[in-house]
Amino acid sequence: MATLEYYDIILKPIQTEKALQDIAEKRYAFYVHPEANKFQIKTAVERMFDGAKVARVNTVNCRPKKKRRGMVYGQTAKRKKAYVTLTADSKEINLFTGL
Repeated sequence: MATLEYYDIILKPIQTEKALQDIAEKRYAFYVHPEANKFQIKTAVERMFDGAKVARVNTVNCRPKKKRRGMVYGQTAKRKKAYVTLTADSKEINLFTGL
């Protein structure tokens, strides 16, 4: 596989109720590339969002779910989530400016 650039690592933010409540504590959730490690995720967040300083990164590997449609069996794609906590003196990430 080719090397991952910082714009390839973060796929999209997670928009659930729990993730939106954690924004008040400067904790953000993202879907990230399954091959990315914590250091790459930290670097990508700091480069994509100006003024963001990452304190720590927690990752979760989500297994694919088995699905069935009629007689055909398959599975969904595997995913990786990253929970990024910013330092107290860093700027907030404005993901949802219109909310």
